[in-house]
Amino acid sequence: MATLHEYFVKDGSQNLTVHENWKINQSEKSPIGEIVARLHFDFDARAKYISFYIPALDGVVCPEAIVLTKLPEILTWPETKTGVAMGLGNEYQDGRDLIFTGRIYLYSERPVPDHLKEQLIREGQSQGHSLIFRSTDYAMERAKWEKPRAFISHDSRDKSNIAEPLALQLLKFMCPVWYDEFSLKVGDSLRASIEQGLRECPKCVLVLTPNFLSNEGWSKREYDTIFTRELVEKNNVILPVWSGVTAADVYKYSPILADRVSVQWSLGIEQVARRLLRAIDA
Repeated sequence: MATLHEYFVKDGSQNLTVHENWKINQSEKSPIGEIVARLHFDFDARAKYISFYIPALDGVVCPEAIVLTKLPEILTWPETKTGVAMGLGNEYQDGRDLIFTGRIYLYSERPVPDHLKEQLIREGQSQGHSLIFRSTDYAMERAKWEKPRAFISHDSRDKSNIAEPLALQLLKFMCPVWYDEFSLKVGDSLRASIEQGLRECPKCVLVLTPNFLSNEGWSKREYDTIFTRELVEKNNVILPVWSGVTAADVYKYSPILADRVSVQWSLGIEQVARRLLRAIDA
């Protein structure tokens, strides 16, 4: 099941954001958790809004009340932090000029008690703010209709420049995926979680790069598992994405894999995601 943190990462991912991580300490002890604050910029709507991820913090009664005191500071970020802008010519928009909608999303791992929630809502309304509380029950409800339709197998060195952008783009096209940054949480069995994803996802996207082809560890084991599944199920599961590799490179790695129709990463992320989606839906 998807975690609340996964939904925090995905929700609003279509917009540019500025964020800060705040370590929470208790007395002089080591940090007990880290809150994430994000300011989102929706240039199409000429609007901006705020979201927070709040882990379960032992000993802190209502961290939501604490983060809400930071709103004035957060709204100055377009001026005090790196400038955010979009567009050219008469379409140019500066993040400082976007209107703050007053919408504030609070993703809290520990549900806020009803009496405190009502109090915060009233206080927020008095300042023109609209508070939206999302907790573990929110994650459970969404998980009922969100089931990964594809597993993204990749080398960890390709995570930031290929795997994660591709996972987010597929999510924008309403195609949930199994991706380690979204689907794993602290304490999970890495092997068991990956094997479950490989078994249950209808398709597997292989991000074939020089890093992937040279990896004799997890990437090779994932490929072997997927190939075995194809033999057992007698069904095509693998959807290859090529980036920086040639047919000869792939043939050397796996002659059978070289025969599969692939999509080239050079086409651009949206085109790659659309072609994968058509194959997933087929």
